[in-house]
Amino acid sequence: MEAPILRRLCDLTDFEVADDNPDVRGWTVRGNDGQALGTVFELIVDPEILKVRYLDIELDTRFQIKEYENHILLPIGVASLDADGDNVFVPALNAESVLHYPPYVEIQVTRTYETAMMRALGLMPVPDGDFYGTPVHDATTFYRGHR
Repeated sequence: MEAPILRRLCDLTDFEVADDNPDVRGWTVRGNDGQALGTVFELIVDPEILKVRYLDIELDTRFQIKEYENHILLPIGVASLDADGDNVFVPALNAESVLHYPPYVEIQVTRTYETAMMRALGLMPVPDGDFYGTPVHDATTFYRGHR
């Protein structure tokens, strides 16, 4: 099965966040230690099926990461939101572990990057088959704090 072509939401002029979901771009991302890791910079979507797959996170400048390595992608299913406080929580990361997370430096998401990302989160990559059909890529958990 061929991997879908994922795109940044800002590049899809005819697309927007669904009315019943908050647009989390600009929201603070917090790890399991409660510390701010950065902000949601962009949403990475599968335009064929109209689903968000990843959050593009711009890491906080306090981490002193090089300009072109200061973004990471998070599968939407590993995060949850607190709509009252405009926060996105990522229990699998903290201020220390985010420094070892693979930076996102490409426009197109590759399976190699996705595999490295899964390992950095302590998850086993899915072998061939329905890669995006797992809870890691399911937005239900993410938006549960909103409903």
